[in-house]
Amino acid sequence: MDLVLTEEQEMLARSAREFVGGRSSLRRVRELRDSGDADGFSRQLWREMAALGWLGITIPEAYGGAGLGWMEQMVVLEAMGRGLMPEPFTSTVLLAANALLLGGSDAQKQAHLAPIAAGERIAAVAYQEAGSRYDAHKVATAATRSGGGWTISGEKIQVLDGHVADVIVASARTAGGRDDAAGITLFIVAADTPGVTIERQSRIDARNAALVRFDGVAVGADAVLGAVDAGGALLERVLDRARIGLAAEMLGSMQAAFEMTNEYLKTRVQFGVPIGSFQALKHRAAKMYIELELARSAVMGAHRALDEGRDDATVAKLASLVKARCSDAFVLVGNECVQMHGGIGVTDEHDIGFFFKRARVAEMTFGDAAFHRDRTARLEGY
Repeated sequence: MDLVLTEEQEMLARSAREFVGGRSSLRRVRELRDSGDADGFSRQLWREMAALGWLGITIPEAYGGAGLGWMEQMVVLEAMGRGLMPEPFTSTVLLAANALLLGGSDAQKQAHLAPIAAGERIAAVAYQEAGSRYDAHKVATAATRSGGGWTISGEKIQVLDGHVADVIVASARTAGGRDDAAGITLFIVAADTPGVTIERQSRIDARNAALVRFDGVAVGADAVLGAVDAGGALLERVLDRARIGLAAEMLGSMQAAFEMTNEYLKTRVQFGVPIGSFQALKHRAAKMYIELELARSAVMGAHRALDEGRDDATVAKLASLVKARCSDAFVLVGNECVQMHGGIGVTDEHDIGFFFKRARVAEMTFGDAAFHRDRTARLEGY
């Protein structure tokens, strides 16, 4: 497996970094947070990202996308991570679009993927519930047959970008007990369907989340995504791809934080010399660099595996490996960068704190390092 970028991928990476650097500064992120912006992101920037083809990189051309690979998407996600861009890429592209690609009928793909790629439709996936921790199979939300369709009732938590979503892919139990992997079905529900209520929340990194409640929501038979009672396995495949994509974003964020701190070590003078000349700080910076390089190899390996069409069992193991590696590395980098900045690092006025907070949230999104080490052991048969 070659862990290098092609010339075309290098060009895309450069153009993505230039776009993010010119259009999405940390000042913008701060202004969105402090202003209490109703969306929490820029719809204009979202449309520009669509015009660049970013939203449809892995969507086939037949459904309005670019038909490129995961490595191309990786370099874009890394650039977005450098700028801490809050646009709903994870919810719409990594989660919802992949759910449609992996489980949708041709009619469902035709209806939703082209608008997603064009930046005209925002989508979310509602799968977490109170007390479920990282187990996507703990589903109490129920869907019962009603006439020719279904009626859905229940509540979902931590729905990424739920309050701006036009469409929500929701998991509901159609058979079995609350903790069973089988008996889960995924449904495509328009956010404005009667009985759907959405309550916006904000995470510590100022990113969007929501509580989504379904109170006797009626949907047709064509709302079922994939097969009835088989949504648990489909959801795991979707989450594994989202974990791999999120890891690329995390890599970009920790790289930007490291570069910001490295520059500070070179310019902050104490006792008449730059603090970067202190041996203890050199060692700690070297440790961060090593962890970054290990994380980069894991991220590239996982994305390459997806492009090579590796089987689901291999993808699952790589998804847990890369998520555990990047969770540990990002938290380490976030902690060290704040400490190396000293007193100013713990103030809100300095931008380094944004990376610290993002590290904490990204670590827990789709399962933290401990969860994925345990999952890896289970996948290996231990």
